[in-house]
Amino acid sequence: MLTFTIRRLITSVPTLLFISLVIFLLLELAPGDPMAQVPLTVPPEVKAKMREALGLGEPLHIRYWKWLVQFFWIEPQVLFDHWFGTTFSEGKLRILSWQTRSPVMDMVVQRLPQTLWVVGMSYVVGILIALPIGIYSAYRQYSLFDQSGTFITMVGFSIPPFFTGPLLIMVFAVQLGWFPSVYDTTHVVDDWASFKIQLRQMIMPVMVLALQTTAQISRFMRASMLDNLNQDYVRTARAKGLPEKVVVMVHVLRNSMIPVVTAIALGVPGIFGGAIITEVVFKVNGIGAQLLSALFANDLPSVQTLTFMIAVLIVTFNLIADVLYGVLDPRIRYD
Repeated sequence: MLTFTIRRLITSVPTLLFISLVIFLLLELAPGDPMAQVPLTVPPEVKAKMREALGLGEPLHIRYWKWLVQFFWIEPQVLFDHWFGTTFSEGKLRILSWQTRSPVMDMVVQRLPQTLWVVGMSYVVGILIALPIGIYSAYRQYSLFDQSGTFITMVGFSIPPFFTGPLLIMVFAVQLGWFPSVYDTTHVVDDWASFKIQLRQMIMPVMVLALQTTAQISRFMRASMLDNLNQDYVRTARAKGLPEKVVVMVHVLRNSMIPVVTAIALGVPGIFGGAIITEVVFKVNGIGAQLLSALFANDLPSVQTLTFMIAVLIVTFNLIADVLYGVLDPRIRYD
C-alpha cells in the first residue's frame, strides 16, 4: 500500500502540471481584457504601463513559468515562514490579484474558514443523512419508505442550488422569519449564545448543499447494497445462523461501501462548485464568492489559482479513494 501511494503521488505531479497548463491556456485564450474596465480618459501610454505592471507584455511561457514558481515554491515558503517565523519568502514576488493588487493566497486564507464552515458541515450532514436512507431503502426494497426516498432524492438531485436557495429564503426567512437570509461573515463565536446565532445562520445554506449530497450518496448506497444483498456470501452468512443485523451492517455494508467511498471522495471538490452559487445567494464571503468576483473582473491570476486549487482537491481525493479501497476490501492489493 505504501509503494502504491508513493507511486501515485509521483504520477500526480505531471498530471497537475498538465492541468495547470490547460487552465492557463484556456484563461489566456478566453475573451476579455483586464484593461477593459479602465476609463476611456486614461491615456494609451498609461494603459501600456499598467499592462506592463500586470505582466501582460511578457510571453505566455514566461508568465506560465512565473506562476508555477510562485504557486509551488514561493507560496509554500510564505506558509513555512508564517508557521516557524523564518524569512525564506522575504522580498519574493507572490501571486497578486489584478483586482485588489494583494496576494491571492492571503485572500484565500481569509475567506477559507467561511467556506469550510458551510461546505464542510453540509457535506458531513449530507453523508450522515444519506447513508442510513440508502441502507434502509435497499433492505426494504419497493416499500413505502423506499419509494418515498427515491422520489425525494430524485427531486433534490434535479433542483439546482440557485432555485432551492431563494426558495428557502422566501419560505423560512421572509414568510416565517425563522432564519436570517444573509450570512454574517463577521460573526465571532466565543460563547454559547453566539454559537446558536452561528448555527441559525448556517442552517439554510448547509441544507441547500446537503440536499444534493444526500440525493447522490443515498442512490449510490442503495444500488450498492442491493447488489451485495443478493450475493452468495450473504446467503451463506444467513444459513450459518448469523443475526440479520450482523449480516447487513457488517458483511454487506463493508463491501457496499467500496463504490460509495469513491462517490464521497470525488464529491468533495464538486461540492465547492455548488458553494459558488450558494455563497452568492446567502451572501457568504467565501472562496466561491471570490472566484465569481474574479471572473467578472477578468482577474486571471485569482481565477487560475482558485481553479487549480480545486483541481488539486480532485487529484488528492482520487488518491484517498484508491487507498481506502484497500482498507475496506482486503482482496484489493496494489503492491
